[in-house]
Amino acid sequence: MLSPAIAAASTSPIGWALAIAAAIAYAIPALAARRLQEPSARLGLRAAWALHLAAIAWSLIGDMPHFGFAPALSVTAWLVLTVYVVEQQLYPQLRSRWPLSAMGCIAVLLAGVFPGSPLHVNASPWLPLHLALGIASYGLFAAAVVHAALMTRAERQMRQDGSHDGGLPLLALERLTFRFVTAGFILLSATLLAGWWFGEALYGKAWVWNHKSVFSLMAWLTFAILLVGRKRFGWRGQRAVNMLYVGATLLLLAYVGSRFVLEVILKH
Repeated sequence: MLSPAIAAASTSPIGWALAIAAAIAYAIPALAARRLQEPSARLGLRAAWALHLAAIAWSLIGDMPHFGFAPALSVTAWLVLTVYVVEQQLYPQLRSRWPLSAMGCIAVLLAGVFPGSPLHVNASPWLPLHLALGIASYGLFAAAVVHAALMTRAERQMRQDGSHDGGLPLLALERLTFRFVTAGFILLSATLLAGWWFGEALYGKAWVWNHKSVFSLMAWLTFAILLVGRKRFGWRGQRAVNMLYVGATLLLLAYVGSRFVLEVILKH
């Protein structure tokens, strides 16, 4: 039984229909990954990706637009899947369909259960751009985490039996990982700068030192140290991956964590 706060901000029937359709479309390639032929699996994942986009669009421009921690996770998952769909055109040997399909299924349903708070119609016209920058940085760092996990798996497999599962070479995975980290760092820097410089115009108040800003700055500092360490000292392998995981966790706690506490625990 949903709480009154969640029920008051419940997803519309059209939103639920799109979310369920996307979840089913994601579940098919996830559960039948070994039985589907490659063309059918790709078609199913792209259909799920398109339905997921429709669900996100409806939540933002529908009858009562909402946003919160679960929609942020949903958009992040969709961005990661967008990267995967594009990369498969360039690197057909890339293999991570099952976990990404499962992630998309969970994210789109979670956004249906927890649609977030209504977006204020009198908010600054620059607020959507600020949110878009922040969520885009989430997506890029999430893509970096996915590639780092693939890199760790490939390294472990090579140490155990010297074989490779046919995915991307380690050096290619490493280059892609840090390209995503660099792009995400640039967008995160722009997001924090906009929040500090234009905070009063965006939110009606100047920069506030709260959990979100502190965790965001800690994440920014972690990624900055990682990029400098890689550039100047050649940090690679598990040491760099662990620092990436730490920064991504801090960034997740910044917006998603703070919004989860407000929306689910405190019911605000």
